[in-house]
Amino acid sequence: QVQLVESGGGSVQAGGSLRLSCSVYGHTYSRYSMAWFRQAPGKEREGVAAIVSDGSTGYADSVKCRFTISQDSAKEILYLQMNSLKPEDTAMYYCAADERWRLSLRDAWYKYWGQGTQVTVSS
Repeated sequence: QVQLVESGGGSVQAGGSLRLSCSVYGHTYSRYSMAWFRQAPGKEREGVAAIVSDGSTGYADSVKCRFTISQDSAKEILYLQMNSLKPEDTAMYYCAADERWRLSLRDAWYKYWGQGTQVTVSS
């Protein structure tokens, strides 16, 4: 059973940076998909960034050139580096994973989810 644990959220002023981490436990798959999602109060959950096991990445238009998804060499920690943060980036951020291989920002694709970490950006 795969478990995902996010960390690194917090409060920051607009223009600042944060790095989110997602520790992966129980992962044994050589081919996989992982992603970061976010959900603001009263809004639907949206895909922010995705990565697959060959290192290919994809981003939502709203975060391109500001956010970077990456994984460590052992592929047991997923990161989301967030720069030039805006108040509209305020949300609960979730890590997601699936043992199938597809670069996707659709939440229906992912089987495993973390509990989330809160990001608050003040103006």
